[in-house]
Amino acid sequence: MITTNKKPYDLEERCLLFAGRVNDYVRKLPKDIPNIENGKQLVRAAGSVGANYIEANEAMSKKDFRMRVKISKKEAKESDFWLKLTQPNPEYLKDKSDLIQESQELMNIMGSILVKS
Repeated sequence: MITTNKKPYDLEERCLLFAGRVNDYVRKLPKDIPNIENGKQLVRAAGSVGANYIEANEAMSKKDFRMRVKISKKEAKESDFWLKLTQPNPEYLKDKSDLIQESQELMNIMGSILVKS
């Protein structure tokens, strides 16, 4: 997964990059039972952030749009939770911190979309 320091303006792309970065991070986790199980949940939640946002953009109604954005926000919050439970090697603590920050920013963005819609 290619990452840059600049965050993309396109939210679908930003969600895709987040999911890809999470996948890369999980691959680097020590292979113990908690990391394996938490990593599985994390990968699912991080991927669902973007998948539900894409569904929101294809919504048939405003109600459907809001529901999908709410789910996307929920999945970003769940990603934050699973990230906090993972235990990376010390050299990947910054990656963990950066991903937690991104999950929180995605939650805030989705929350802002809900307020404005």
